[in-house]
Amino acid sequence: MERLAETPAAPHFKRMKVFLLTISLGSILAVVMFGVLNDWDGSAMSIHGWIALGLGTFLSLALGGGLMALVFHSANKGYDDRATVETTDRES
Repeated sequence: MERLAETPAAPHFKRMKVFLLTISLGSILAVVMFGVLNDWDGSAMSIHGWIALGLGTFLSLALGGGLMALVFHSANKGYDDRATVETTDRES
């Protein structure tokens, strides 16, 4: 079976992927710039909302960082290695 990278049409697919990615990202940028330039303000929160958002973000990042630290600690200490059962041969 022939691979896609070896076919003559492969450069066409690469250019199409770059084109579609450029169009997608450009349209997202256009929508965001439209919102910025037309003063879209969907962030009308009270000070209590901003405090809750900040605390929630901080605590989520702290929890994620702590769990990742535990994962790396566990892997470095060998707690994640495959368990083996040692058996001894008994003579009958």
